[in-house]
Amino acid sequence: MAMAALIARAPTRLDFGGGWTDVPPYSEERGGCVCNVAIELHAIATVRAVVDGNAAAPGDDSGSPDNTLAVAATRRASMPHVHVSVDAEYPLGAGLGGSSAAGVAVLGALAAWRGEEITPSCLAEDSRRLEVEDLGIAGGRQDHYAAAMGGALGLWFGGGDVTARRIALPDELVESLNTRCIVAYTGQSRISSNTITAVMEAYRARDPRVLGALDRLRDLASQMVTAMEGPDLDALGLLVGEHWIHQRTLHPAIPTPLIDTMIADATAAGALGSKALGASGGGCVLAIAAEGREDDVRRAMARHAQVLPARVAREGFHVVRRTETVRTGAAAAPGA
Repeated sequence: MAMAALIARAPTRLDFGGGWTDVPPYSEERGGCVCNVAIELHAIATVRAVVDGNAAAPGDDSGSPDNTLAVAATRRASMPHVHVSVDAEYPLGAGLGGSSAAGVAVLGALAAWRGEEITPSCLAEDSRRLEVEDLGIAGGRQDHYAAAMGGALGLWFGGGDVTARRIALPDELVESLNTRCIVAYTGQSRISSNTITAVMEAYRARDPRVLGALDRLRDLASQMVTAMEGPDLDALGLLVGEHWIHQRTLHPAIPTPLIDTMIADATAAGALGSKALGASGGGCVLAIAAEGREDDVRRAMARHAQVLPARVAREGFHVVRRTETVRTGAAAAPGA
């Protein structure tokens, strides 16, 4: 007998600006703003029925973070008769919002398995609650929204509410983003929640350096939304460069010698602006190249790190394939 199965995907993201300002208490007290775009490096969740012991019980996977999340999601959903596994098209700890994409993929897949419809915003909020409440991982909301909704977003946070505005992505803009946004993985993974917690503790203490930097990151993200809507990638690139100046002052663990070298070399090669992605301290670096300098910037970054195929993902969470339980030798139901 073949087992029923469902496969779903959720994209990761490039955070152009405003990260950190989507994290409470800053987001609730002063209002946050983020500009990001989803990319075609996905978390892939597979749900299988446990039939007569033919699938491993939840929790039998290796202790990888994404599969730990899958176990927590299955437990939260009270679905002991399914097994969920997670695969990643991205390096773990890369600063691309991978754990949030995994949460969205798993929870969305479980909802689809039950035949329930769930809005992207509800899926994003459910994924964040799973991460914060069940796993105790500090973090904000932007990654979950990028994974659930896809495309390019302007996100505003405040008073417990989230306003998500889709940024139009005509084909010409998508091609420019695919060509001029160069992402390289340093090979140095990091634990983002530790740095996020430290920055928010400094905010609670009203450290003037941290408070001023967070306010500026929020304002730059709003300007990035305007630049994307232009569209004006030159302006976006310059804003990304200014963002890094303030971002690196939030905590000593954010910049590293390798990241500083990559950004300096990318700038010399023709990048308008560069920054570390996510909480940094490792992970990936984004550079936005001046038009015509893309190859130069790519070569400069490839000397230090692995360049990743970061292409815009117009679609957020979606079911890729679904099969029904059938007798051995019978044809499976068409994929959904």
